[in-house]
Amino acid sequence: QLQLVESGGDVVQPGEFLRLSCVARGGSLDSYDIGWFRQAPGKAREAVSCITSRPGRIFHADSVNGRFSISRDNAANTVYLQIKKLKPEDTAVYYCAALLLGSMEEMCVQQRIFGSWGQGTQVTVSS
Repeated sequence: QLQLVESGGDVVQPGEFLRLSCVARGGSLDSYDIGWFRQAPGKAREAVSCITSRPGRIFHADSVNGRFSISRDNAANTVYLQIKKLKPEDTAVYYCAALLLGSMEEMCVQQRIFGSWGQGTQVTVSS
């Protein structure tokens, strides 16, 4: 069964850069649309960025557009989320997941995923 594992979270200062990784185990992610989501303390989980399996159509939430970028390396079975100019409000646990079949944007915003959520990776932005 396909399992996605997140990594790359860290404690950083405002304005810094992070690259998060989502690695697939137990299968290949190249046929899946993949999304990144985050949940800040005391808030509901929200969609951040999603990407189609190929040729790589992308969706970003309005709140992160311009600072976040998503990319995938199917040969490495990995999807990346790059975050620049980090802000304290980016503090959250970040999750990746394979999206259900359908409109990528719709599945992304509605957080309709295969299986269950993983452990996520913690990003803390603090001076």
